Amino acid sequence: MKCIYCGYEESKVIDSRATDETNSIRRRRECLNCGRRFTTYETIETTPVLVVKSNGDRERFNSNKIKNGIMKACEKRPISMHDIEALVADIEKKVYNLGDEEVSSKVIGEYVMEGLRSLDEVAYVRFASVYKKFKDISTFFEFVNEYEKKLNGDKK
Repeated sequence: MKCIYCGYEESKVIDSRATDETNSIRRRRECLNCGRRFTTYETIETTPVLVVKSNGDRERFNSNKIKNGIMKACEKRPISMHDIEALVADIEKKVYNLGDEEVSSKVIGEYVMEGLRSLDEVAYVRFASVYKKFKDISTFFEFVNEYEKKLNGDKK
């Protein structure tokens, strides 16, 4: 690893720690030439997955977009950042475990819906209202009524 201070290419690792947020390893290093210390991060390089949107456009999978959507749905709800990040990590793992180079945005949306349903009912309905693109209030009520029927059926 090249030293950021003197450019020397040899360093020794002083400390290594796994980071929870990014599935990476944090390494504290010391340059063998100048003795200064610096930090590096190693992450797993994955094959890029493309998301096929409903209009046919393709874009690189970005878990931050999922996180932002979930955070918006969870606004002013008693849901910790830890729970949100765990849900995002779970969805990201499901997407990569599909083993496909391309995944439909609908599949990702269903993963988010599934995760939010078990996390918080209000966040689930909020996300669904945007994701399902309800045309009017009656469509919204139909969705909520169907959801209640599923809940009541599960409790019996």
